[in-house]
Amino acid sequence: MGPVDRSSGRSANSGDSGPDLVRRAGSLAGWAARTGVSLGRRLPGAEVAERGLRSLERVALTELRRRLDDVDDPYHAALTQASAMTQHTDNGRAQDPVAVRATATVVPTAPGQVEPLRAAMGELLNQSIGFGKERAREYLYAVILRQLTPDEARILSALSDGAPFPALDVVERTGLGGGGRVVLRNASTVGKSAGVSLLDHVPSYLTRLIGLGLVDLGEEAPGLDTQYEILMTDATVRAAEDSVKRARFVRRTVHISRLGNHFWQACDPSGAALR
Repeated sequence: MGPVDRSSGRSANSGDSGPDLVRRAGSLAGWAARTGVSLGRRLPGAEVAERGLRSLERVALTELRRRLDDVDDPYHAALTQASAMTQHTDNGRAQDPVAVRATATVVPTAPGQVEPLRAAMGELLNQSIGFGKERAREYLYAVILRQLTPDEARILSALSDGAPFPALDVVERTGLGGGGRVVLRNASTVGKSAGVSLLDHVPSYLTRLIGLGLVDLGEEAPGLDTQYEILMTDATVRAAEDSVKRARFVRRTVHISRLGNHFWQACDPSGAALR
């Protein structure tokens, strides 16, 4: 990786801005995936053409991964800086800490030691000084993107058009007819519609996406009655129902949030938001 200009967040060897590069890489990858097989196989030298498209796709994705790697982990950065914070004499005794760079904040606690959590917070505060709106947004989206699993990306894609999907909580019914503990939270048909690999993990995926602020829960939608009935036959829902003596179902809807919509527009590999 080339040197990084901390004030702008760019690699010193790169002339492209982060958001533009992410969009270009995503668009190229999506275009290659959509057209590489169907078009290439109809042309002379099909295998060569297809390999070329796949090679371009790999280059684009590698560049995108490099850009994501440029988003520093403040905890890692603080620990790296801490290793250079103490000068040692020939007999191994530690001298006073020294600054690694002008903007570094490292909190010494004892000779040769630092508090990495405080140092990491200092690193984030230092980085925020030179951040404009676009750079701060790019950093936020990159951090979110690095936390997503492939199945969660599929779910977000399925929700990206704004349409709601049914969601269910399975709650243990108490003796007085009220609600007790929640046995299963955020079961939904969106996982099957999205084609996720681990259908039994859809409730956990949605809980994580809600926690990241990408997805919101809403009220029950009467127009989705048929889908609610289908959801109640789901194996995960049935298992939760069977785990208690009496179960009550709380109907909700799940849809993409405002942040999720902005995040998807920035990261959509098809580049639809740019058309």
